[in-house]
Amino acid sequence: MEPALRNLVSQRADDRCEYCGLPQGAAPFVPFHVEHIIAQQHGGGDELDNLAWSCHRCNAYKGPNLASLDPQTGALVRLFHPRRDRWLEHFRIEGTTIIGLTPSGRATIRLLRFNDTHRLELRERLLREQRPD
Repeated sequence: MEPALRNLVSQRADDRCEYCGLPQGAAPFVPFHVEHIIAQQHGGGDELDNLAWSCHRCNAYKGPNLASLDPQTGALVRLFHPRRDRWLEHFRIEGTTIIGLTPSGRATIRLLRFNDTHRLELRERLLREQRPD
């Protein structure tokens, strides 16, 4: 991928994962990825509207998936789409935990493991660093 396109995707996302919201600075030794929202194997291309800035964990867990099961209903639903969906309509943060507000939000949280132990610890560290002493 061209460096200019990578930089554009990063800047558009304010250097935060467009799935879980983690800032690149929270994991400085693990570079973020330009992720294909619709994987190339499913016909997705390199156009800007199909690219998202993604932390390594979200990128790895999402893989080529476009849908997953809503853990609340068991229904197959599409995943959160960073170009078409608004984050705050699908998710909210309570302390260090990300809560799904919609079937897509819940399915995305489950599949991409937003609330695994490592990420909860990272969010806790970020919260501590932001609090004035």
